[in-house]
Amino acid sequence: MSQSLSHWIPEIVYEDSPDGLTSHIPFVQVPADEEMPKIFFIFESRETGESEPGLEGEEVPVVELDLHQYADMQSLKKGLTLEEYDKVRSVLDLEPLATAVKKGEKITQNIREKIENC
Repeated sequence: MSQSLSHWIPEIVYEDSPDGLTSHIPFVQVPADEEMPKIFFIFESRETGESEPGLEGEEVPVVELDLHQYADMQSLKKGLTLEEYDKVRSVLDLEPLATAVKKGEKITQNIREKIENC
């Protein structure tokens, strides 16, 4: 983020493709003078099944809000030791980094071989 107090509010967007399908991986359009946030705060909203009267007497569903925080893994990787980072990955049900890298390299190699054989 720029040195001055920023009033930029990130927006999480899901892109629709021309064929009507929506990507399951959202993106954030970051202005040139800003940085990707290191943490996001997102409310989970769930109806409780109960209702209460609204301003005009209509029934309005009661909603529970639960605040969640999502951290940027690149920031964690930079600021933690490998052991600490792998512990975070484990809590998130991810494999240790070295294992994931080896599997990624194998996938990349398989793709290269298939491309070469075309």
